[in-house]
Amino acid sequence: MLMRHWQALEAALLAGKTITPEQALSLADHPETAHLAAVAGVLRDRGFNNVVTYSRKVFVPLTHLCRDVCHYCTFARTPKKIDQAFMSVEQVLDLCHQGARLGCQEALFTLGEKPELRYSAARTALERLGFADTLSYLRHVAARVLEETGLLPHINAGCMTAAEIAALREVSASMGIMLESASTRLCEKGMPHYGSPDKDPAVRLQTLELAGRAAVPFTSGILIGIGETRRERIESLLALRAVHERHGHLQEVIVQNFRAKPGTLMAASPEPDLNELLWTIAVARLIFGPAMSIQAPPNLSPGVLPQLVAAGINDWGGVSPLTPDHVNPEAPWPHLEQLARETAAAGKFLDQRLTIYPAYACAPERWLDPGLRTAVLRLSDAGGFARRDDWVPGEERPIPSLEARLLRSDPPDAAVSAEIRVIVDRCRDGADLSEAEIARLFQARGDDFAWLVRAADALRQAVNGDTVTYVVNRNINYTNVCYFKCQFCAFSKGKHSEDLRGLPYDISAEEIAGRCTEAWQRGATEVCMQGGIHPDYTGQTYLDILHTVRAATPDMHVHAFSPLEVSQGAATLGIGIEAFLERLKEAGLNTLPGTAAEVLHDEVRELLCPDKLNTAQWLEVIESAHRAGLPTTATIMYGHIDQPHHWARHLWHVRELQRRTGGFTEFVPLPFVHMEAPMYLRGRARRGPTFREALLMHSVARLVLHGLIDNIQASWVKMGEQGVAACLAAGVNDLGGTLMNESITRAAGSGHGQEWAPACMEEQIIAAGRLPRMRTTLYRDVPPARRQAAFGAVPLAVVDNAPASKRARSKRLVPMPAVLADCAAPDRASPVYEQVMLMASCN
Repeated sequence: MLMRHWQALEAALLAGKTITPEQALSLADHPETAHLAAVAGVLRDRGFNNVVTYSRKVFVPLTHLCRDVCHYCTFARTPKKIDQAFMSVEQVLDLCHQGARLGCQEALFTLGEKPELRYSAARTALERLGFADTLSYLRHVAARVLEETGLLPHINAGCMTAAEIAALREVSASMGIMLESASTRLCEKGMPHYGSPDKDPAVRLQTLELAGRAAVPFTSGILIGIGETRRERIESLLALRAVHERHGHLQEVIVQNFRAKPGTLMAASPEPDLNELLWTIAVARLIFGPAMSIQAPPNLSPGVLPQLVAAGINDWGGVSPLTPDHVNPEAPWPHLEQLARETAAAGKFLDQRLTIYPAYACAPERWLDPGLRTAVLRLSDAGGFARRDDWVPGEERPIPSLEARLLRSDPPDAAVSAEIRVIVDRCRDGADLSEAEIARLFQARGDDFAWLVRAADALRQAVNGDTVTYVVNRNINYTNVCYFKCQFCAFSKGKHSEDLRGLPYDISAEEIAGRCTEAWQRGATEVCMQGGIHPDYTGQTYLDILHTVRAATPDMHVHAFSPLEVSQGAATLGIGIEAFLERLKEAGLNTLPGTAAEVLHDEVRELLCPDKLNTAQWLEVIESAHRAGLPTTATIMYGHIDQPHHWARHLWHVRELQRRTGGFTEFVPLPFVHMEAPMYLRGRARRGPTFREALLMHSVARLVLHGLIDNIQASWVKMGEQGVAACLAAGVNDLGGTLMNESITRAAGSGHGQEWAPACMEEQIIAAGRLPRMRTTLYRDVPPARRQAAFGAVPLAVVDNAPASKRARSKRLVPMPAVLADCAAPDRASPVYEQVMLMASCN
């Protein structure tokens, strides 16, 4: 009978159902830990894949004084046994600064329960510090830590009122209180909670309820082995589940095993054995299901950590490289390298999180006080995990050590999540992919990440061989004046952005012609032209630009005008998108850059670029261009406020449009460069993607777009030399253009220069063990004369970005004087050319 009941319960759990309280209580009679753990492990993997997390923390014991007298505790002490009642602000800050230098991101404040209610020494100390009570002082110290060290406070302050929770929410990213047990029996005389008013389960559950109402990311859990029964453990877990079901605020449930400590009333009490711990972990997972983080402290179970993972945990809690576990001082933290090895022995990857868990960090409007949101953004990656290296796009920094090690590894298929292998196989077969499947690829970490990158590069090898292409081109950004208010843009100049680097400019037709001429002399086959949306520009402006380019360089490929410019140009002429595209094509436009896409998800666009084209409008312009016979690129600008599911939607849109039109020539990931970006300076964006995310964007694009878009490009101006080299081993086969005058990314703060000349480009490609090939915009071979000119190019002349005037300058070239008309390729550096251009501009 029992076996049939368990089989039915197992089937329900594996079918995704939540077990009822009655079903949960029936587990108290289930003796087979191995059976429970097997199902718990499956559920854990559904929620957390191959990842087990920890938080790198500093343990701050603000005070050891406590009004409670738990019979197993050595943390709480009487005034006679301590040197000072409270740590000073200076002591706390010094400790946290040390921790920050060691990579810590959490300050765990642990303290006794309201000692001023019991000890005059606590009241006196607080009075000298200038505070009425412990929690007021705690709030002050936590605020200083947040402001001065960058660590995120996590507060374990015991039982609190709604007002106290609200005050502490303003200075902490998370809080917690261990329920320990919902059994009132443990509060009776002779039991461990006797004489401890704050251990009344009703009082502790009320704090949990109030925290939920206040939307505080919260930690709780149970303590096993202090005299409770298995049924009472289950009742405690069900009490926690009930409050979580009302508010959704429990980040984690801790299963902590009692450790007997000398000098306590329970010094001789037996500790729970390993089977009891594993049984309880498994039951906790079954009760809470796949989504809840289940934690077990690693320092309390040395030597058996892989077994804890197998039982269903996905988190080790806080681990400090600096401070001891002041609650369990007899149990030192494992070294992080050892913890990573033991986690790997269980088939999992150890990754770092913040004190606020990823799902909560990714929903800051609900779970964080506004004063905490910037701090969390600065410390987190796109998935809400801890950002644990200082690599950023736009700066030449070494590849982070973790990713470098993973990229050197060659994990066997057996070490990789089955789900990842299945999705990659579907990519190879060209199968339809859901957004959820694409998003799962972006979640790859550890061995999953290393294997996926290798799989993408193997696909590149099969499609493109060892050839890496690039095009000799020139970027011409004709104006940085723009009336749109994109939050990420450090290039444009408008009423609200004049304080950013550079002055407003608007170049003349003569300057455009001169730059095109010089580019042709230097071997270019393409000019790439885009600019801000100047309030005076109309559709005729863009037609005039084409006329000017064609007059100066008839054979130049013109790759110009973002979908936003096309849309704006058509609107100003009062004609449709398709009609305007036909006019642009007739005037000499060859292809369009698929920029202004940013992230094709309106949830992101509403914050990032609210007055820009929405997703449907961008796709409409691009599809119209393809129908008009104008190929385009496809881009994504990522790493700011976006998340993996947004990237998945973007790639899905690109993939589906390419199925219909076949008009995309390449996919170009553009990592967000943060340094001068307005939204970053205002504390509203991350500092670009992490290196892992940047590499994954190229690899996942290769996989998802396989059979549809053969060319995946890396932006050297954003990724830098080492980043480009890594991308070439991650699915990339193209390095884009030499650029000559890159200005948009440099305006955002990039330090990678404005040109990679052909010699530099080929040197980078050869250094990566690949074969360089100079191409045209449409990936054809360039004529020998163009290659010869490119390798014989003289240094660029200094560009003239003429300051913007009240009205936009004409972009249509006046007839060229005879002295220059006879010259096939005028020398821009010659005095005659300069004089004539000056005269022409005056006209």
